[in-house]
Amino acid sequence: MQTFQNLYSEAKNLNNDELRKIIRSEKFRGQTSGLSKNYLQTNLIILDKKYALDFMVFCQRNPKACPLVGVTDVGDPFFRTLGNDIDVRYDVPSYNIYSNGKLLKLVNNIADLWNDSLVAFAIGCSFTFEHSLIKNGFKIDHIENNKVVPMYKTNIKNKVSGPFNNTMVVSLRILQKNKVHKAISICQPFHWAHGKPVHVGEPKEIGILDIKKPDWGDKPRSLLKNETYVFWACGVTPQNAILSSDIDFCISHTPGHMLITDVGQEAEVPIIQ
Repeated sequence: MQTFQNLYSEAKNLNNDELRKIIRSEKFRGQTSGLSKNYLQTNLIILDKKYALDFMVFCQRNPKACPLVGVTDVGDPFFRTLGNDIDVRYDVPSYNIYSNGKLLKLVNNIADLWNDSLVAFAIGCSFTFEHSLIKNGFKIDHIENNKVVPMYKTNIKNKVSGPFNNTMVVSLRILQKNKVHKAISICQPFHWAHGKPVHVGEPKEIGILDIKKPDWGDKPRSLLKNETYVFWACGVTPQNAILSSDIDFCISHTPGHMLITDVGQEAEVPIIQ
């Protein structure tokens, strides 16, 4: 039997069409950090159309955590501006199903849940710029160890829109202190993928009381000498907002298991012509 370790190693060498094929067939159900080099990966939120405007406004008011890069037509499961064949019902390795602010279950496809009233939203992901960090000599722990990046709720408040509220979620990467400014300069141009970090250093300053207990993802290792914590705004922020809402039904990606697009990572506008 092929192990996830072997599948993940193979997936790193696949193009986007090949990646979507093994995801759609449910052969690959793992995290996607380190995959789809040079292309935009996205978070996924699927809501009933009655919540669509409020959610779009939420993204517009909180662009650092929620850089909106794609919206489907009502009832259409294809992101036609992000690629030639991106089907939200099958093309994410794992989905979260929410009801009334609670996580009900994880599933591998949502074919039986899709209906003509749903709208899907794609939100940029920091996995997109990790390839540039690696190219410039940075080591990314969760990629090297095939883990899910640690993610945390913070005390940074979102701007409210309708039922969507709560606080920003951040993702963590451990970097050498003398390389933080270089990382900032590398990531800043990726405005569709959260751009530069929102915080560097002490986690408690942004409300993270125990760095060893992420709200999503895997536990980080301990800091070594001359290292520091670096936090980026995270596209799991909408899921945190949904957890505090009274929305009766919502679908999202499982954190770390992203939607892969055909949009280049440095595109000025996230649309395939």
